[in-house]
Amino acid sequence: MKKFFLLFYVTIFFVGLDQITKSWIHKNYSLGESTEVIKNFFHITYVRNTGAAFGFLHDAPEPFRKAFFLIIPLIALIGIIYLMKKNDESMKIQNLSFSLIFAGALGNYIDRFKLGFVVDFLDFHFNRAYTWPAFNVADMCIVVGSLMLFVILLREDNQKKES
Repeated sequence: MKKFFLLFYVTIFFVGLDQITKSWIHKNYSLGESTEVIKNFFHITYVRNTGAAFGFLHDAPEPFRKAFFLIIPLIALIGIIYLMKKNDESMKIQNLSFSLIFAGALGNYIDRFKLGFVVDFLDFHFNRAYTWPAFNVADMCIVVGSLMLFVILLREDNQKKES
């Protein structure tokens, strides 16, 4: 049961932070408007992402995109709950990683459901020559949770090979 309290609290905290920051950007910035935070490195830039990570599928026909982005995340959220249900309480880091991925997926799902796109605004680059696609708090949760899960799986695989 503790793992679902973890899921609940991580989700409330990060979805709340994600939605507050996105809402503030959406209300206070015009599309494409940018504020330099760290010269030649970091800006707050309002971007609307109609695709998936890094704009994947942004050129797909709108009816397909809408259906895809309203159905697939729900399947992923249900899948995460199922995997957590199967996990032991002692698998704290793995449960945390699933909780972060869940929170991130839910945060972006809320945007797609409410707005039809995801609000991105964290814009990192080096002298505008080397840029990283803009992202948000939900994206950070998904990436951090996925990296944690990847490391856990690598460690488990290495332990099995050593046995």
